[in-house]
Amino acid sequence: MLRTFTGNTLELAALAARLLGWTPAAFWAATPAELAACLGQGEAGTAPPSRSEIDRMIERDRNG
Repeated sequence: MLRTFTGNTLELAALAARLLGWTPAAFWAATPAELAACLGQGEAGTAPPSRSEIDRMIERDRNG
């Protein structure tokens, strides 16, 4: 299944709300690295998406 920017962000926003108690504003104000660190996925986890990966996901959403 092809992941999209919208699908990823909705999933991550829900996760941040449930696990971290973040509001939508707190989620959107955080960087991918901050979110990963708060979820315990800092250096040991997967690196946050690069700018080009995010751009590709956004483009797929627009054309999807």
